[in-house]
Amino acid sequence: MTGLDLTGLTARPAQVWGGIRLVPLVREAPVPGLRLHREIYTGLGESASGGVSEVEVGSGVRYASYIPHGFVADWSGDEGQHAAYGSHLGDERPRTVRLRPHHRMVKRARTARGGGPVARCRFLPLHLALDGYLALHFGGPSTAWDEWSQQAIRRGLSPRVEAAYLGMGVRGLADALRVFEIHPGQCGVMVYAADSLAAAFVVPHPDDYRALHPTLLQDMYGELIHQHALYGAPVPEFEARIPDGRHLNTLADLRAAARAQERAWSEAHDTVLARALLTTSYSFERVYRMDGFELRRFLPPFRRGYGVEPEQHIGELISDHKGRTAYLKTFRLSDAQIKRGHLLSRLAAHDWHPGRTAEALGTTDVELLRRIRAAGFGSLLKAHAVGGTAAAADGAGSSQKATE
Repeated sequence: MTGLDLTGLTARPAQVWGGIRLVPLVREAPVPGLRLHREIYTGLGESASGGVSEVEVGSGVRYASYIPHGFVADWSGDEGQHAAYGSHLGDERPRTVRLRPHHRMVKRARTARGGGPVARCRFLPLHLALDGYLALHFGGPSTAWDEWSQQAIRRGLSPRVEAAYLGMGVRGLADALRVFEIHPGQCGVMVYAADSLAAAFVVPHPDDYRALHPTLLQDMYGELIHQHALYGAPVPEFEARIPDGRHLNTLADLRAAARAQERAWSEAHDTVLARALLTTSYSFERVYRMDGFELRRFLPPFRRGYGVEPEQHIGELISDHKGRTAYLKTFRLSDAQIKRGHLLSRLAAHDWHPGRTAEALGTTDVELLRRIRAAGFGSLLKAHAVGGTAAAADGAGSSQKATE
């Protein structure tokens, strides 16, 4: 499995609101055997869309996280477990603390419903995909070459942070999702900002889409999409034009011509607007296997250079035993994020040896170390490597001034 297969999904004519274009995806028939539900997480603080969890991790240090919502692909569990807090002697009931164990990105549980066990798995949309991207070669240098610090050898890329925007912060998206109609049989949508693909969202059943349609505002979107929505000009609306209507004599002829225009739009969408998403070869990692279904996350090849598609996505999907996509959610990477992924992949492919990596990239050791610093990975380098890079850059600047 190397590519995304959207067989069974048909793109309907786009709906436009300013710079936002929504392309509905319709199924002829739902994918049997799988349903998606929304689950609201609540913690110390609650809101209409999610909850806040807070945990004390040290003296005076607390960790807080906000989780907007989760998807349940038909499992839940008992959350009433407590543990004794501190040492205790005597007959009095000890103080207890509610257990909040570290959860995997995909969690399995069992719940009795209707007299029998129901199998489910619970996961956070897009967190699964971003976790895979952030964990890309997270262990850092595999060999203690002279340029890498001992901290990098021991701790790797820790911590690693990426920025994203909430859907409510993408200009025009809330209005577009509120105003536009949901088509009969709609099981997904392609979201574009200034005709740049922001995200693809697919579910197995039309009822699932109606329930999860508002969650697009709680999803994460990249910096590039935020900029396109903020600064991009309005995009043209879909218009069906029949150049020569002289041969249309009946309503059946008019209906056939209109459907031909819809088919032409669908083909143009798949070959132009969504071409980069559908033609890229991805690396897939299976995260969970359900009854007849597999949950995977995927990463792009992180290739750069002339002739390489600049648009690259990470994401997650659920496919059935026939390989059909039942669930899909993607995240558009920015150019800086693609550069970081490309750099880490090249370093890992050459055993983190700066010299061999620089040779494969067609550059020098000094330029490679400069790229590492520019990508935000300067903490991996020893002081002499950082100093040597800066000195070489200063030398190059002095030579340039002398030449001028």
